[in-house]
This record gives sequence, C-alpha cells and structure tokens, in this order.
Amino acid sequence: MTITKKNILTALSSLSLPGQGGNIVDDKTVTNVVCFADEVVVDLKLSTPSHHIRHRLESDIKKLLNEKFTGISSLQINAKIEVPDKPQIKGKDIPGIQNIIAVASGKGGVGKSTVTANLAVTLAKMGFKVGVLDADIYGPSIPLMFDVALERPLSVEISGKSLMKPVENYGVKVLSIGFFTQPDQAVIWRGPMAAKALNQMIFDAHWGELDFLLIDLPPGTGDIHLSIMQSLPVTGAVVVSTPQTVALADARKGVAMFRQESINVPVLGIIENMAYFTPAELPDNKYYIFGQHGAKHLAEDFDIPFLGELPLVQSIRESGDVGRPAALQEGTEVEKACTRITQNVVEELVNRNRDLPPSEAIKITTMAGCAAVKK
Repeated sequence: MTITKKNILTALSSLSLPGQGGNIVDDKTVTNVVCFADEVVVDLKLSTPSHHIRHRLESDIKKLLNEKFTGISSLQINAKIEVPDKPQIKGKDIPGIQNIIAVASGKGGVGKSTVTANLAVTLAKMGFKVGVLDADIYGPSIPLMFDVALERPLSVEISGKSLMKPVENYGVKVLSIGFFTQPDQAVIWRGPMAAKALNQMIFDAHWGELDFLLIDLPPGTGDIHLSIMQSLPVTGAVVVSTPQTVALADARKGVAMFRQESINVPVLGIIENMAYFTPAELPDNKYYIFGQHGAKHLAEDFDIPFLGELPLVQSIRESGDVGRPAALQEGTEVEKACTRITQNVVEELVNRNRDLPPSEAIKITTMAGCAAVKK
C-alpha cells in the first residue's frame, strides 16, 4: 500500500482506544498525519492520560502501520495530553478528605468487603488516616469485620451542628447502616430511601482529616452506585473479582460502568481474590480452584493495572468472622500479600493524581422515565 496521508488514516481507523468504542480517527484522537516520502509522523491528542493506554495505543499504531506499509523507514508518534489547567470540581466534597476510593465488584460473594477491610487496616498500618463507608445498604458486613457490630456512633457538635462520630477500631473510622439496625432486621427500602441514608452517613458525619475514605459498594451496577457518584467526587475505583468466568463477566460490567464517558471515574486496577489454594501440609503447592489468572487477564483486556492477588486460605475467613482483618497478622503470607496490593493501590493513586484532574460528582436526571446520567 502506498504511503499517503489518506491511506495512513484509513489504516488507523481500524484502531480504537482500549475499553472504548469508535475509532481513533473519527473521535479525533489522531489530530494529524504527515508523510515525507518514507517517513511518517502521527500526532495524537489524549484526554485520559493513562500511561497504560498511551503506551498500548502507540504500540498498536506502530505494529499496524509497519505491517500494512512495508516501506516506512521512520515512524514518529507524538502524543499530546490535554488536561484542563484549572479543573473545576462539581458537586459536594467533604472537607478534610483527600482521596475517595470506591471498592466495587460486579458479583456478590467475591470478597469485596474482606478486601476493603484489609486495604483499610494496611493503609492505617502504613501511617495513613483512613475511613470506611459501608455503602452496602442491604447487606452491611463492615461492622462485623471490624469487631464493632455492637457499637453505635456518638453525636458530636461541630460548628453548632450535631454530627455523627464514626466508630473507630484498628486505626480506621467506620460508618455503616449496620450500626442503626438489629442483626436480624432486613433493610427493605426503595432507592430514594437508601440514597437518603447514604447521604446522611456521608455529609452528616464528622470524618475529620482523612488521607483515604474507602467506600465499600454493594454488588452490581445500580442505584446505590449512581447515588455515591452523584454525591461525591470519587478519586478512583478498585474492582474485586475471583478468577472464575461468572465473576469475571460481572466484574467486566463493573469496570465498564466506571469508564462510561458520563461517569468517568478512573479505575485504579483489579484485585483477584481467592486466586489459589495452598494446603498447610503442602506449602509449595497451588491449586487454582476457581480458574487461573482470570482477573489478571481481564485487567490486560481493559489495559488497566493488575493490583495483585489474595489466596483462598482459612485464616482470611476466620479473621473476618472474628472481626480482626487478616492483614493485622504480622509476618504471614496474607499480610505480605495485602501489603503488596495496598502499595500498588497507593502507587496507582499517585499516578492518577499526577496525571488527571480532580474527579467530578456526576449529575443524574430522569428522561422519559429512564435514568440518564450526564456531567
């Protein structure tokens, strides 16, 4: 094929940004192509400057053009990152809270709350000020995992206003609807009622100074998720999955929800829980009961970081049941795994805050009887 601008653009129109539809020509990611005989220059404009996305796109372009145009002697790709100089944060924020991380899963039962609890205590051990908001209105489990199920938040007066004081244990501040219901009491609320309760726990609480507020979201991609992202500018999201195909199918939807243009919450990465089983009597053996490296492959498909894996071990379950997260057990393999994962989360958050503007809380309207999401 002849090396011309038209032919180059036609070839590039077969590529799209990872995780997005359309193609890089029609969506104006490619801003210009210049051909000097056998030398080609491609100019790109990216509005989401993830290192992973940029490097993968550059690699795809080089591979494609070198395959289709055998006569190219020099290929230069210039990627320009367009980030607003003074981004405006829309919606409410909570004074004193630096970073808000949503921990999500598409499917229930994959250990999302367990991962949230262990992330929180590991961050606290590292010296950070941490809070956890249990947003799983219909199945709150964070109070049990922090051994505070029988506690009740106290009332404190701040600047003439009465606010809830989160319950604290292991250096982590916690609020949950579980503090306001009986253990055998089912929460039977419609969406607006649940959203109102969440807003009270968010804005009628005295969280104080926090480096991280972790939000333990319920399974799925529904009303609670939209209410959280409407109320708060979420800094980034972490998706938890097991390696099995059923869980990965739902995790894929969870990632897609955050990456929708109308929501646009950066996904910091994926954590694989119950990755493998190692019997105590065979410490060198690994049995991949739910499949092998499924969440890692999913992260590669979406071109987002794989944050690490947690094994399927009895101590993690037992620790959660007695209200002492496994990451508190110094020197164990689980504690080491939690530390590695948490370090990766912090690293990705640092990259996100360096490369991207602050997140915006989304605005939600109702059109023609259907929920529509927009900026």
